Amino acid sequence: MSRVCQITGKRPRSGNKVSHAHNKTKRKFYPNLQKKRFYIPEEDRWVTIKVATSTLRTINKNGISNVLKSARAKGTLTI
Repeated sequence: MSRVCQITGKRPRSGNKVSHAHNKTKRKFYPNLQKKRFYIPEEDRWVTIKVATSTLRTINKNGISNVLKSARAKGTLTI
């Protein structure tokens, strides 16, 4: 599976690894993804989603239903 948050669409970013001598080589910054099960009461089922930990904080604050609704509106939802 790819390293993409299924709610926000966060992907690996590219950047530079900078040594002490200021030599630059390419590297990747990966999102902190976790597999998590959520219960969706409207659909009366459990779903397993790969989400970034920053998205988990948003889900805890706003609720899974509101987050899924806004992700569907933005078009970033991939489940």
